[in-house]
Amino acid sequence: MRLGTAGLGGLSLAEFLRLKAEAGPAFDDPDTSVIYVWLPGGPPHMETFDMKPNAPSDYRGIFNPIPTNVPGIDICEHMPRLARVADRFTLIRSIAHEFADHGGGHKRFMTSRVPKTPVNTVNDAPAVGSIVAKYFEQRDVGVPNYICNAPNGRHGIDVFAMGSAYLGPSYAPFTVPGNPADEKFEVQNVSLLKEIEDRLDDRKLLLRGFDKLRRDIDQTGLMEAQDHFHEKAVSLITSDRTRKAFDLSQESDELRDKYGRHCWGQRALLARRLVEAGSKFVTMVMENPYQSGVEWLKNGTYNWDSHAVNCHMFDDARVRLPILDQAISALIEDIHNRGLDKKVLLVVTGEFGRTPRISVTKGSQTGVDQPGRDHWPQAMSVLVTGGGMPTGQVVGSTNSKGEHPQDRPLTPNDFWATIYKHLGVDTQVEYPDFSGRPMPILPFGEPIRELIS
Repeated sequence: MRLGTAGLGGLSLAEFLRLKAEAGPAFDDPDTSVIYVWLPGGPPHMETFDMKPNAPSDYRGIFNPIPTNVPGIDICEHMPRLARVADRFTLIRSIAHEFADHGGGHKRFMTSRVPKTPVNTVNDAPAVGSIVAKYFEQRDVGVPNYICNAPNGRHGIDVFAMGSAYLGPSYAPFTVPGNPADEKFEVQNVSLLKEIEDRLDDRKLLLRGFDKLRRDIDQTGLMEAQDHFHEKAVSLITSDRTRKAFDLSQESDELRDKYGRHCWGQRALLARRLVEAGSKFVTMVMENPYQSGVEWLKNGTYNWDSHAVNCHMFDDARVRLPILDQAISALIEDIHNRGLDKKVLLVVTGEFGRTPRISVTKGSQTGVDQPGRDHWPQAMSVLVTGGGMPTGQVVGSTNSKGEHPQDRPLTPNDFWATIYKHLGVDTQVEYPDFSGRPMPILPFGEPIRELIS
């Protein structure tokens, strides 16, 4: 009886659970979780959270900063909702690394390790979400511990360097492709065909009877183990907690409207429901704003990769920033209003920032000159909130042209050390790599002191 796939190249859910059970020692399970909003392509720090209105015109761009509800903190004019809740989040402006290719940047940020190659997104080290899944593998609350929602066709683990590498495929995310705002959105991973659903109890009885016969023949214990994993698969699929967590119709129309009845808004709401139900690490990919009911711009692009050849950066940003603004501001308010601000840590980031100096190139779709910015790992901005951390502050700064950190230079590892501390992960724990060498969870990095309450 095949009960659905786990989004891992055809593994049945029972096989997925069997692989997960190659367990290490048990650890404490603090009531903590992470929502990781991934903006692939590299959002422009100087059009979002680190504007430089006094820089030369070919650096500062055409957007204006607006004050937030925290004196001294300004952000882009196209994110007014976030400006009204700045007292509930922190901006980190001084994280930097050295990998300017998307592949290298994804791997550097996703894995907390310096990748062996500066290109491609096939991991040589496990993504942090996979490490969290491994660390808490004995935790069973009725929903998967590590979940990712990404666009159809972009949900493979190698698209955004989410591979589990030497930890093995059982620690890859439980992937849920599709648009939660779509009325036809269906979570195949936790659904049964309607014609099977009504007869599930009969099938379970039949399976148990058949397996009893097999166990009488088999003396190795393998059959009994297989029974165990099938039973867990059935339990997860039929779990009220899992079903309800993915059911956005249980939320009020008012709240769904506040998040936005679009892909990014409903992804944000789904993330809150999943961590509230008990999932440990939830990744939401917010890549293509044109899935959100807005007209596709000829001079726009599907992700945050705002090269001039790809898009007119400012026209494209006028579309995507208000959608992000609505989704993330609603999620921040919801987390705090529901008293989840100590349990849940929300992170919003991409793999790097954009070049401080604007370039002008003929667009591949428009055939006319248009402005853009290229890859720039030397500076980027990250938004964080929750986790019981202090808010209403900015950590670090870049120089007057947004080129590099001016004070409090930080690395992706400092960022991940902070997240591990929130989750209660002992970063000195080691897992063997492909050659059997013990690899620490975090090779270097210290928690960001301004975020430790």
